[in-house]
Amino acid sequence: MPRLHRPLAVLVALLASGGLAACGNHPDENARVVRAETEGLYLNIGSLNYQVQVSRQLNADDVQDRSYLEGVPAAERALKPDEVWFGVFLRVENETGVAQPPSDDIQIVDTQEEVFRPVVLDPTNLFAYRSADFVPAHDVVPLRDTPAFDTPIRGSLVLFKLTLTSLGNRPLELKIESRSGRTQTGIIDLDV
Repeated sequence: MPRLHRPLAVLVALLASGGLAACGNHPDENARVVRAETEGLYLNIGSLNYQVQVSRQLNADDVQDRSYLEGVPAAERALKPDEVWFGVFLRVENETGVAQPPSDDIQIVDTQEEVFRPVVLDPTNLFAYRSADFVPAHDVVPLRDTPAFDTPIRGSLVLFKLTLTSLGNRPLELKIESRSGRTQTGIIDLDV
């Protein structure tokens, strides 16, 4: 092969193998559906940025987890033998100059298309994600100097009851529908 053609051949081989694909992940922010392959990544959905700080099972007998489970309505407190509490700790950022309403349509979907909706927590829960509370301009939820922000997690709790079967049907996806701005669905793969 002539000397001049070798660099071109190497470049073509790299492109064909995806060798340059690792340069960055730039999703189309105007797409109807946007995805994050894992927790920890910011995902722009509508006018707000959402980030799953952490997701995990919660244990009512654990001292720390007990606080997260305060404010569960009486009708929802009992778990069936095949159910577990599952918390998604969400951070929502508003980079706009206007207060924005966060999503009021969040769910977990497993690989069998079983859908789980959040348990609505009463106002006594200081860690709860509340869709009625606007995210202030140029700020984040949970708000600074609140119990949810002052923990190492720094996320507002979205509480679910999941079945043990669904935990085996992974990956679980957190699905977030935008509430203002562009109509979008965000999907974040949860680390379970």
